Amino acid sequence: MRVLFIGDIVGRPGRRAVREFLPSLVSRLKIDLVVANCENAAGGFGITEKVAEEIFSYGVHVMTSGNHIWDKKEAIGYIQKVDRVLRPLNYPPGVPGRGSIILTVKGEKVAVVNLAGRVFMPTLDCPFRKVDEFLEVIKDETSVVLIDFHAEATSEKIAFGYYVDGRVTAVIGTHTHVQTADEQILQGGTAYITDVGMTGPVNSVIGVEVKDILDRFLTQMPKKFNTAKGPVIFSSVLIEIDPSTSKATSIKRLNLRSNGSR
Repeated sequence: MRVLFIGDIVGRPGRRAVREFLPSLVSRLKIDLVVANCENAAGGFGITEKVAEEIFSYGVHVMTSGNHIWDKKEAIGYIQKVDRVLRPLNYPPGVPGRGSIILTVKGEKVAVVNLAGRVFMPTLDCPFRKVDEFLEVIKDETSVVLIDFHAEATSEKIAFGYYVDGRVTAVIGTHTHVQTADEQILQGGTAYITDVGMTGPVNSVIGVEVKDILDRFLTQMPKKFNTAKGPVIFSSVLIEIDPSTSKATSIKRLNLRSNGSR
């Protein structure tokens, strides 16, 4: 089984990158499941129904998110009626939406889970304890589990990877938009990377116009952040899984660039 996980899609440039690269990748690499983080896909902040349906049309099967999932008000109603757009599982009870989904891929059940960290992030329920609860609930249904761990601190991400090593198939870090070079199979058979990176404008500060960010740092005044334009990067990881063992057999970074500026 081959899974492609696409890093945080940022605005229209990120969506353009998905449209440009994903169909050929799926065909060429025989990818069975495509997961993408979408929390910055609508204008750089949040998600809308129109944007989500556009991304689905390019071949993405499930979208995860993070702390920006509520930035567009209409997202609240949308994620209540669809099951393929996830918000972090460790939001308190009663919050709209869902934090996981179980799909059938090549005849095997696969769980996709979204969790958020707590270091330098909004305070949510403990992701470590929440994943324990989740794994206990689904243990008789599937042991192929893919986790988007949306967190700021590398230490928290790495600790989480070790915490679930051997109990889940993959832990893919998101949120910081800068791809790390530490992809590996942990000792227990879990594929891990601290951050998969960003799918969006190359000449930017994590997706935002450079001038906007510099003005903010230099003046410390409030500033509207605009999604940058120009060439794009498609950041992702390809994970190969042995369904008979629920373990990952490989994880590889895939980065593609386009010179287009639409």
